[in-house]
Amino acid sequence: MSPARTATAAARRSTRLVSWVRAWRAGIVAYDDMADEVGNDEEHLVADAPGTWCDVPLREGLGALSRLHPNEVRLVLPAPGDPRGLPGPGPFTSAALLAGEGVIAGRLGLVPQVRTHTSGSGDTFETVVWQVYPLPEAPCPTGHEPSAAEAEGALSAALAAATAQLTRLDVAAWKPELAAVLAALRRPENGAELPPGYTPRARRLFARACVLDQVLALAEVAAPGGAVNNYEMQQREEALRPLTVACREALVAACNSPLED
Repeated sequence: MSPARTATAAARRSTRLVSWVRAWRAGIVAYDDMADEVGNDEEHLVADAPGTWCDVPLREGLGALSRLHPNEVRLVLPAPGDPRGLPGPGPFTSAALLAGEGVIAGRLGLVPQVRTHTSGSGDTFETVVWQVYPLPEAPCPTGHEPSAAEAEGALSAALAAATAQLTRLDVAAWKPELAAVLAALRRPENGAELPPGYTPRARRLFARACVLDQVLALAEVAAPGGAVNNYEMQQREEALRPLTVACREALVAACNSPLED
């Protein structure tokens, strides 16, 4: 799955898995409810789960995480040149970097991959396969992982700076979708939610960062219009770079934040 995801998804799949599995392991939500929410009306399989010999349904595969403490389940959103949260070199690290997301669950790493199928009648459909990778040991977070409060402040500052720069570049003139989604950031509700057990601050941060993630996905795949020259394109990329980092940090901080009883 490319980091240049379509901008229609409300949230990255790894954020759903991490947040709902953590709530399950904390005893806040039931296993069946967790599996339904992670599935999100898509077909999901788990490949190479411990004790299995073939791809298994999500509901069966997630049972491998039943002995974990909630804090052992963490979201990672790496990018080229920014491998924060990943263990050392290995298959999981390579796959997570390629996908732009992944899950660390004790001594297992999971990365979502989307397989596209075509039926005999020509219809296409997708299956999400969670590839499981064994880790040599449960990795510890490297460096400082910001709290939800710190990430919220950094996101607000980065958004203000980027919005001012994009306004000067008149980004809406060549990519109207960006203006529409930016406007959605000012709405109190946008449909992206964490499961029960998360603090109000984490829930607010997650909802805001999910919408912003869509903005950045749109910007990444946007084809410049005729009014945009190379200099303006470079300015746009420079404006979005710190915002992209702040958005990833916000999603990680929200999903990995402590749960309330």
